[in-house]
Amino acid sequence: MFAVIKTGGKQYKVSEGDSIVIEKLDAEAGNDVTFDNVLMLGSGESVTVGAPLVAGATVSAEVSEHMRGPKLITRKKRQRQTYRRTIGHKQHLTTVTITSINADGTKPAKKAAPKKAAAPKTEAAAPKAETAAAEAPKAAPAGKPEVDARGRIAKLEGKADNLKKISGVGPVLEKKLNAAGIYFFWQVAALKAEQIAELEEEMSFPGRITRDEWVKQAEEFAKDA
Repeated sequence: MFAVIKTGGKQYKVSEGDSIVIEKLDAEAGNDVTFDNVLMLGSGESVTVGAPLVAGATVSAEVSEHMRGPKLITRKKRQRQTYRRTIGHKQHLTTVTITSINADGTKPAKKAAPKKAAAPKTEAAAPKAETAAAEAPKAAPAGKPEVDARGRIAKLEGKADNLKKISGVGPVLEKKLNAAGIYFFWQVAALKAEQIAELEEEMSFPGRITRDEWVKQAEEFAKDA
């Protein structure tokens, strides 16, 4: 699905996961923003054009960073006079990442986690024991809190790591991770594919963990934690 939004007097065609640079927004890095000026929605061959806006449609995004554009030089002069003036300007800009496109103004419903296939009835006792052991919660590294089967901690004891050190994690995402039971670099580094997919679906940022290589970054930070 794609959408055409209007912000800062310009129009942008966006899809989920896109990062765009727009005129500066009054929001801190890591905060979520919503664009209500949706001019067009499209999915496959179906396209909805607003008049001028698509009723009820919104686009959600997360502020990645604030920046300055390239320096522009303007020179003024008046003929036959000694008037000369040089002006330099750098435009304030904001980079945002599109997290969801909502046709009816509400966030898409969270998909249920995929069910694990049941083990065959004819399976021997030994393989069943191995399967049970694999599904049991893994013990955390020595001296660290226990995690459940999803790699999360039920109750934090002690001080959590500063997850904002991971590129792509701002104050808002850090709070969401903590609320989900993720407090430490070693937890992020130990996430498996199924756990990553479940976490991304729960927090409505599909593909973010894999795209920004959170696991690889967390492994490096965990060494010094």
